[in-house]
Amino acid sequence: MQKVQSKDSKNWLVFMLYTRNEHDECLRVIEEILKETNNRNDVASYVKGLILRSRGEILQSLEIFKWSQKLNPVSMEIVKQVGRCLHLIGRSKSAIDVYEQALKLSPDDWEIWHCKGMCHTHRNELDEALECFHSANLIQKHDVTFIQQGEILVRKEDYKSAIDVYLEALEFSPENPELLTTLGLLYLRLSENLKSFQYLGNALTLDPINTKALLATGSIIQDRSDHDAALLKYRIIAVYNPNSAQLWNNIAMCFFGKGKYVATIACLKKAQYLDPFEWIIPYNLGIAHLSTQQFASAFHYFNAAISLNAYFASSYMYLALALSNLGDIENACAAYEKAISLEEDFLIYLNYAITLNNYGQKEKAREIFLKFKELFDKLDAVSRELDPDIQSRSRSLQASLDQ
Repeated sequence: MQKVQSKDSKNWLVFMLYTRNEHDECLRVIEEILKETNNRNDVASYVKGLILRSRGEILQSLEIFKWSQKLNPVSMEIVKQVGRCLHLIGRSKSAIDVYEQALKLSPDDWEIWHCKGMCHTHRNELDEALECFHSANLIQKHDVTFIQQGEILVRKEDYKSAIDVYLEALEFSPENPELLTTLGLLYLRLSENLKSFQYLGNALTLDPINTKALLATGSIIQDRSDHDAALLKYRIIAVYNPNSAQLWNNIAMCFFGKGKYVATIACLKKAQYLDPFEWIIPYNLGIAHLSTQQFASAFHYFNAAISLNAYFASSYMYLALALSNLGDIENACAAYEKAISLEEDFLIYLNYAITLNNYGQKEKAREIFLKFKELFDKLDAVSRELDPDIQSRSRSLQASLDQ
């Protein structure tokens, strides 16, 4: 008598082909199995859904997972895949509903809590997302959950709590370069350069070609005006990530610090090509053109920077400088006033006063100069000595106003 094969007899072959990434052959075997079993092998259907989703056929994958769920309604793995597909096609609310049903059956599954948190994040429901990620970490700690938790806290501008989360993550996973790099970047954002350098250095010890860590380390070195050392870091990044707009922006400003303005503008234009919507790039192009006395071009780039970021006071100050050199004193004054409305910076007042004095408006210049003196005198002695050019310009202006 002929032996009847079990409907599950080829499941081992499906798994073997799938794990070997032999997807075409795997699909062929799956189709044979589904034909033999009248589409009632949940394992074959499940793997077919995984393959189709990896190929971008998410809607077809979702339908297959839903069918698998009917065949095996208690399988948490299938439920997770249904939720994942719904999230990928933008139906995050439906995915949350699926995960909530799953949590009733399996409340201690960290992955369900994590995926639910991802859906809330996508819907910008940040407090709900934080609760989900916290619940996930209480069940089982995972780097990816800590990272998501920290990213939400950064979005909420709660940097101290974000640092605490990443420090806790490092206790669990002390040799994770991504965690170390993220901590370094957070400390850099808070201007704690020494701590930043420490964590970025640890990240580079574990991963010497970590481009994010190299870029941040180069930025710190660049801030210390050691442009050649920074360029050495950037040279490594250029090998592994040559299409980084931030990289070419930083390289450009190294050349700017070395007084190589042609190279500066060339690198900045490459950066702008790679990321035309990053405001700092046209801002730096404006600075470069202002330094080479190409005032019309400088005006164009500062205007572009403002259209991308209308809340950076220095953009208006330098726009005013370009306009004043082009002879448009009325609009220059309007730009200075806008800059002051955004930030009361002594440098804005100094440049404003110099511009007014150059155009013969001495009374207004004296008024603005007094405001500069008031802000500048509040600085400590060390800060006042950092830029001797400011003191030189203020003395020259004072002498002119006293005549």
